[in-house]
Amino acid sequence: MLKNLPTSQKKLKINFNSSPNTFINNCMEWNNKFTYPKSSRSIINGSRHYALEGSSLPSVTTILKATQSEEDKAGIAAWKERVGHKEAERIKNEASNRGNSMHSYIEQFLLGKFNLDLLNQESKSKKMAIEIIDKGLKNKLSEIWGAEATVYYPGKYAGTADCIGIYEGKETILDFKQSNKPKKQEYIDDYFLQVSGYILAHNIVYNSRITQGAILLCTVDGLFQDFIIEGDKLINFQNKFLEKVELFYSQLRK
Repeated sequence: MLKNLPTSQKKLKINFNSSPNTFINNCMEWNNKFTYPKSSRSIINGSRHYALEGSSLPSVTTILKATQSEEDKAGIAAWKERVGHKEAERIKNEASNRGNSMHSYIEQFLLGKFNLDLLNQESKSKKMAIEIIDKGLKNKLSEIWGAEATVYYPGKYAGTADCIGIYEGKETILDFKQSNKPKKQEYIDDYFLQVSGYILAHNIVYNSRITQGAILLCTVDGLFQDFIIEGDKLINFQNKFLEKVELFYSQLRK
């Protein structure tokens, strides 16, 4: 059962009024309902880990990469051969940098902080962030519990949730994605597995009842897409992710 909020807990209400073409009468409420831990990240044997509460936990994405199916591995290898390894590395790095920039912009929006230099910068990552804000967050995200918040399953894994709060009336963890091309729902299992892992960890540690995951995506061409996971589908993906966690640790023991 969800814990009652202490009467002393402060709520910060933020009104975002900026360019009429971008942020129009957007109102969200910050609620520090949960205390998220501080952590540091490190690379161990080429994989991201979180130093948390005296232990080193693999990231959700590390687990997903280590437990890829042979079919997925073959598909990635074939793509690298097709475009060339040097070009594949360039595309990967460019996408990573663009994604980091887009995430940073959205985080600043959620925190109510605006970098004027970034606002004046006509970059793809800025435009993609605005698409997600305008079409995915405004008038939908009513309460924010955390942004870029560390979540973890004790002794198993950790990760960074892009946003946690009330989305379209439901307790939700949101994940922001960028892509070179539009995505079909049947090809984004890893997105669902990732957010399902975050939800499971949050509910275990905080005794919360988050019942929905939202994937908000924008392509480099400015196409916005959203994907929701909840109900039996969410439970199914949580079980699948737990299977991957067990597979990950069984591989380490070999």
